[in-house]
Amino acid sequence: MPQPAIAASEQKSATAPTALSVLNSVFGLPAFRGAQEEIVRHVTTGGNCLVLMPTGGGKSLCYQLPSLLREGCGIVVSPLIALMRDQVAGLLEAGVKAAVLNSTLSWDDASEIEQRLLAGDLDLLYIAPERLLTPRCLAMLSRARLALFAVDEAHCVSQWGHDFRPEYIGLSVLAERFSGVPRIALTATADDLTRREIVERLALNGAPSFVASFDRPNIRYEIIDKKNARMQLKAFINERHAGDAGIVYCLSRAKVEDTAAALTRAGIAALPYHAGLDASLRARNQDRFLNEDGVVIVATVAFGMGIDKPDVRFVAHLDLPKSIEAYYQETGRAGRDGKPADAWMTYGLADIVQQRRMIDESQGAEAFKRVSLDKLNALVGLVETTHCRRTRLLGYFGETLKAMKCGNCDNCLSPPKVRDGSVIAQKLLSCVYRTGERFGAVHLIDILTGRETDRVKQFGHHRLSVFGIGADLNDKQWRAALRQVVALGHLRPDSEAFGAFKLTESARDVLKGITAVMLREESADAIAQRGTSRSKRGSKFVSVSRDVSSQSAGLMGALRAWRSEMARKHGVPAYVVFNDTTLEGIATLQPRTHAQLHAVAGIGDKKLERYGDALIALVEKEAR
Repeated sequence: MPQPAIAASEQKSATAPTALSVLNSVFGLPAFRGAQEEIVRHVTTGGNCLVLMPTGGGKSLCYQLPSLLREGCGIVVSPLIALMRDQVAGLLEAGVKAAVLNSTLSWDDASEIEQRLLAGDLDLLYIAPERLLTPRCLAMLSRARLALFAVDEAHCVSQWGHDFRPEYIGLSVLAERFSGVPRIALTATADDLTRREIVERLALNGAPSFVASFDRPNIRYEIIDKKNARMQLKAFINERHAGDAGIVYCLSRAKVEDTAAALTRAGIAALPYHAGLDASLRARNQDRFLNEDGVVIVATVAFGMGIDKPDVRFVAHLDLPKSIEAYYQETGRAGRDGKPADAWMTYGLADIVQQRRMIDESQGAEAFKRVSLDKLNALVGLVETTHCRRTRLLGYFGETLKAMKCGNCDNCLSPPKVRDGSVIAQKLLSCVYRTGERFGAVHLIDILTGRETDRVKQFGHHRLSVFGIGADLNDKQWRAALRQVVALGHLRPDSEAFGAFKLTESARDVLKGITAVMLREESADAIAQRGTSRSKRGSKFVSVSRDVSSQSAGLMGALRAWRSEMARKHGVPAYVVFNDTTLEGIATLQPRTHAQLHAVAGIGDKKLERYGDALIALVEKEAR
């Protein structure tokens, strides 16, 4: 039975606090950011909407505040246990009546939470989509007073998206069964196709979309040639992120475990995470990453969605993701606190071939394969671009960067040289054509460089006109050229002959000289340099700086130790007690009264009451 809408006059009371006062008193924040205030006002007065906001942009407040301002309990549909647990822990620390219903609860604990919901004793309840869609849960919600439904990670509803989850399809029942309850769908990652599907499946037609900038200016993007990816990763961490928390993504489970072991041997605190690990070990590793400082987690993409850890200083990819959406979401887990962070990736020709083969061999329909291939091609365009990466990344989401250069990506900081590579491309395409489009990179390069291997002679390719015409370039230069020609779309990996390349329609115009091909200039020295961490070469890439002055460093250390003690005592991650930004605010301002402490961002009424005296005592002790 549809629940009636709650009129504005039926809000908690005529004297109820304003959104801004709740923002300050509960969350300790002095002001809204971007469109937050408009979204909160819209939902609080009963409106539906779609919210696209980058990771760390404050999406959670867009449903948490209306849930506190409206009568009833806000129901948050969340796909991951880790996300629910961390968000609820943070809300409880702030004095909000929040709870979670998921498979980790006993029957008695779940029943108690259900009774609290029906009794009106909850402000926010997090539920997994599988549980929400059960007849028992839907019946219970029909009997409760509901403030709103928030569908988090809403891109999971799209079958075209990078993280499709079938159970999200059933969420269309919310509009059918609870038509009077406002619905807010939220995601950090959605192109136009995904946005349209979210609107359609969640019945948000006619509702406004609030689209914040996708730009994360604090993240520095860097993509380097893959040589020895594991050695490159160790150098990157040791030179620029020693002692920092980070996430390393690998494509396979075996590579996850091997990489974590290699980092551990190198003295880096690294832990593996993938779906094949024992559940208890997986949980322990995740808890260590969340609760301890300076832990690096090495994972497949099974890790990370919904992880709220704000002080992840880098995200590294040792393999090419599937799409720009996946890359954006995964790299977005760095620097959620707004402080400098790195998105670093190693990339090679084999990555394109592997991803293309996975698409071709998938069981999806042809339409799905076409969309997947288009998304892969867009990502390859990003990694191969010689222009500003941020401009290319934002352009994919329909956003234009005001400046042509962002000043915070590798191509802006160390601009690559570009030359007319049309002749190089013609030689390469001719070699592919004259060998019957049946061979891979090694064989093609052997022919171009004039190397009479047994295999070259076996097929008689040493007698071809293209034999030796590329002897002026070495193997690495040819491999780089081949990768770029593939990225430009003039060659494609053959789905039927593993490792082989075939000409595309556009290759004809290149061979005829109609289409020019501009390639990154690849001298032997340039390739050697681009295969290493740029900071090692003395470029503009430097380690992430700390914002606390040397005078406050001692207090900051004491605050971190105190925070760790409180986190252990309460059984929550350290950042749930206070994030680094709040600690740095205390270390900088060195408050001596409750009023001064309340002025620090992130300290609301409940936390001031709970921790105020201890913090002031700590500040005074360190000042002596």
